[in-house]
Amino acid sequence: MLSNLSKKFVVSNLFKRTFINTSNNIVKFTLNGKFVETTKGTTILEACRTSDIFIPSLCYHPNLSPNEECNLCLVETDKTSKLSRACSTIIQEGMDIVTKSQNVLNSVKHNLAMILSEHPKECTSCESNNRCELQDLIYRYGIIDKFPRKQRSFIPKDYSSPSLIRDMNKCIKCYRCVKACSELQGMDILTIGPDGIPMTPKNKELYTTKCINCGACSFYCPVGAITENSQVREVSNLLKNKEGKTLVFQTAPATRVAISEEFGMEPGDVSTGKMVAALRKLGADVVFDTDFTADLTIMEEGSELLDRIKNGGTLPMFTSCCPGWINMVEKFYPEFIPNLSSCRSPQGMMSSLVKNYWAERIGIKPEDVVVVSIMPCTAKKDEAVRDQLKTESGLQETDYVLTTRELAKLIKLNKVKFASLKESEYNNPLGESTGAAVIFGNTGGVMEAALRTAYEIALEKPMPTLNYTPVRGFQGIKEATVDFGGIDLKVAVVHQASNIHNYMQRLKEGDSMHHFVEFMICKGGCIGGGGEPKSKTGDYLEKRMKGIYKIDDNFKIRKSHENKAVKQIYDQFFGHPLSHKSHHFLHTHYNDRTEKKEQSVKGGFWKWFNKK
Repeated sequence: MLSNLSKKFVVSNLFKRTFINTSNNIVKFTLNGKFVETTKGTTILEACRTSDIFIPSLCYHPNLSPNEECNLCLVETDKTSKLSRACSTIIQEGMDIVTKSQNVLNSVKHNLAMILSEHPKECTSCESNNRCELQDLIYRYGIIDKFPRKQRSFIPKDYSSPSLIRDMNKCIKCYRCVKACSELQGMDILTIGPDGIPMTPKNKELYTTKCINCGACSFYCPVGAITENSQVREVSNLLKNKEGKTLVFQTAPATRVAISEEFGMEPGDVSTGKMVAALRKLGADVVFDTDFTADLTIMEEGSELLDRIKNGGTLPMFTSCCPGWINMVEKFYPEFIPNLSSCRSPQGMMSSLVKNYWAERIGIKPEDVVVVSIMPCTAKKDEAVRDQLKTESGLQETDYVLTTRELAKLIKLNKVKFASLKESEYNNPLGESTGAAVIFGNTGGVMEAALRTAYEIALEKPMPTLNYTPVRGFQGIKEATVDFGGIDLKVAVVHQASNIHNYMQRLKEGDSMHHFVEFMICKGGCIGGGGEPKSKTGDYLEKRMKGIYKIDDNFKIRKSHENKAVKQIYDQFFGHPLSHKSHHFLHTHYNDRTEKKEQSVKGGFWKWFNKK
């Protein structure tokens, strides 16, 4: 018998032996001449990928249900020339599977050539160049464009959203975007049109739909049909020719445990110092840590929660850090706008401080400062252009937002050797942070950080444990009750849009009541953001989450109210949390967007193009 059956899939080097199945959970079969075993219900593709046996695919992703559209994951079964789709074929006892044969190779090459015959030849200018799954397979199999070009009706490109660009002429009909939008997020913004191309309701521009800009569609798109609205060119041009501007960068918590993946390292590898060093190498004048304003958020949001509880304010109070969640409330649940914390997101707070506080202190005009955010989230691009987040003179406070993927592209374009960089520190005073700030990157992190501070401020004693495990992990809706000096403080943490819809329905029906609820649109929170590096491994979110908690564990200071730089800015500028000045610079308001027609906003490409 094979040992270690607890593993999902085990390959034996022994040939042709008789197996006696002693477990109802195990099936045994032959794969490329080797006897192997796996758990019941496993598909051929899952088993092969676990064993590092390559099978091509474009429509398959482990987080989505099988599509059976691309016809690339073909294998032979049962010692015949019959070809089966590995993505949807469940392994049966005694099955004989061959992944490497001339028949398989010919079929894969033929189907790839057919896909290529409908695909635009725009690789050199495509945003997905060098990270396109189709491009990789074309090169791997040496496909020559031999079939007559199939002429599709041209589909106008959609530049309406600040967050996303849709060029459905590049669509390969894998439908991963449709499944991500419906299965994972429960949004159903994208459906399959009459011509087989994903479309929005009534073919509207994306920004005029109820899209919340989460970017799940762009994350799962294997080609360049849906991408983030890239501002790499604009930022690159600024770095080369600053024109008297001071370039200030800020980096979000989740970016530091994900960007490493773009340079061959493992998910969860902490690359904070290298990321800061890379930004300096690129030409950044100043690099601040968005974690600083995460700590500031806790001071404001925690105080706001205690004030609402004490003075009968609207409950439950909802967190406001996630811009995709803010979009959802404004577009789907406007009756709950009063429940939202009025706090800006940490990105919004940092940009406000840089333009309205820091610039004045060092003698620079706000209009001479350019703020570039490095974020895991495509919705942050949408947040940056909100009218509520502009200076009194009408300046956009966050000038550009690059996703983690975009920053990696910028680093690669400039030939910066990321892995060999010596670590660098953030600039102060807006670069100091605590462990409570960095866990904002994980689902439950905002809640845990808020409890660490609110508990101590309210009861004048620390929580019994800083690692508050009831709000950690990947359960879609987590609920807990905290003893606040004889008051049962009921809290909840909800992540992933589909779970949020379920929770909000419960709330509307009066079936759930909490004092404080954290919401994040993406699975796992910001570590699963639509702008993070694309991954096909099954455990990348778990590894990123562990990386975030590792940083927190290693911090000497793990409570936001103990951040000395935060104390200093209150002493010198704000006075105290919820002061008139802090409301002016750190808080915002929200709008009902259910009936209003959203004005189409030209994205980063057109801004760059029109400046040429």
